[in-house]
Amino acid sequence: MATTVSEKPKAKNMEERIQALKEKRATIEKGGGQKRIDKQHEQGKMTSRERVAKLVDEDSFQEVGAFATHRATLFGMEGKDLPADGIVTGCARVDGRLIHLASQDFTVAGGAAGEVHSDKAVEMMKASLKTGSPFVFINDSGGARIQEGIDALGGYGRVFFNNVMLSGTVPQISLICGPCAGGAVYSPALTDFIIQTKHAHLFITGPSVIKQVTGETVSADDLGGPMAHMVHSGVVHFVAENDEDALFTCRRLLSFLPSNNLEDPPRLDYEFPMEDDPSLNGIVPVEHKQSYDVREILTRILDHADFMEVQAGYAPNIVIGFGRIQGRSIGIVANQPNVLAGALDINASDKAARFVRFLNAFNIPIVTFVDVPGFLPGVQQEYGGIIRHGAKLLFAYSAATVPKVTVILRKAYGGAYIAMCCKDLGADRVLAWPTAEVAVMGAEGAAEIVFRKEMDAAEDKNAKRQELIDTYREAFANPFVAAGRRLVDDVIEPATTRHALADALNALETKREMRPGKKHGLIPL
Repeated sequence: MATTVSEKPKAKNMEERIQALKEKRATIEKGGGQKRIDKQHEQGKMTSRERVAKLVDEDSFQEVGAFATHRATLFGMEGKDLPADGIVTGCARVDGRLIHLASQDFTVAGGAAGEVHSDKAVEMMKASLKTGSPFVFINDSGGARIQEGIDALGGYGRVFFNNVMLSGTVPQISLICGPCAGGAVYSPALTDFIIQTKHAHLFITGPSVIKQVTGETVSADDLGGPMAHMVHSGVVHFVAENDEDALFTCRRLLSFLPSNNLEDPPRLDYEFPMEDDPSLNGIVPVEHKQSYDVREILTRILDHADFMEVQAGYAPNIVIGFGRIQGRSIGIVANQPNVLAGALDINASDKAARFVRFLNAFNIPIVTFVDVPGFLPGVQQEYGGIIRHGAKLLFAYSAATVPKVTVILRKAYGGAYIAMCCKDLGADRVLAWPTAEVAVMGAEGAAEIVFRKEMDAAEDKNAKRQELIDTYREAFANPFVAAGRRLVDDVIEPATTRHALADALNALETKREMRPGKKHGLIPL
């Protein structure tokens, strides 16, 4: 029997449609439901939306793709509701500056990444590129959505490809706030900085797989916890106590960075007088075998003693991080004399080289503090490729065209002196403290070679040896020989270092340096 017009279902009016919209949005914003939200909180973790709200300026988040949903039909996926497809995406402001972001929602199918899930992240990455804004990816996922098979893998591939497209164009920051395993780990690895919380895990293969394949028993923390990656692998740049600390670290990090490679870093107002600091005059021991903590120098020189160290627990014989002088963001690379006497080894070379290349990509001046006895000797270093890894640091500094200022604090010996951005490697300004010793090697080793005959012929060999060491040190191991050869631009009183750096950076503010046209150089990876 035909349906008459009067018997047709009545169309919803606008008020009913708006009410349906509100109910739909409320359902989406609850993610996987209150029970799963409570479990997330019990584990000391925020939800994906709570993380976004904590990261960005109040009321600035514009969500994109809230109603997106998967199109999988196999293995129970047909008609299965996954709010926002398990990932919250959009744009917002941090300290008034635009960012784009993606935040995985573990309460929805364990945050598993499928086709649409990944494509939502990719859409935000492309928006970052278009608008010249940083991209932040908050990871908390059980891995690929296995019900979607190769479509999930394809999604990962598109994320990785776009990580590379963004590289060197806009800053990329990854937060690891939960599990991040399997193929998913390579997106964070392709970004500029990784912040991992203490309850998160990051690994390609978990403990159970390792047990099955190798027979080794290892805990998740020992395998992929933040300290494993901070101390051993060097994958992680910052370790956070919890989600809130990770989000604060992200905000602080962004404050030092430009929005993209075409902008200069933000410069904060700084109206305090540039006063000398007499305490710097006594901080470096004249005896070159005595150690000290180079961070004591850095905090005395930087605005408000504010130094944001990067990879603090990895290769601690070199210190890297961000600071400001007169409100201007700078990147710092410094030898650390109280670890391995500040010698450069494989890991220190990699750590510093990668940081220098980041600073150069984003127009951040580089200030290098030198107290280095050389490259670390040893069979394991040679077998591990110290030649190749050390060459990375030489390449990174040579390729960098941003302002480069070097301060020689004490030892500056041999090839390591060159690798720490000497004048011949492109330093725009080289300053030296009176304690600086610029030489091919330390006076002890040099004297043994240069004065061997005199030592052998002496009646009191020890006394003669010390006399000749002192002679060599007086002749070569001081800053004035290097200054006479124009390898040092000025020898300064330590107390005036902050003022000298400010003057140098101001003079170099408009630096432009042209390089040969080419597709790209070939860093010794």
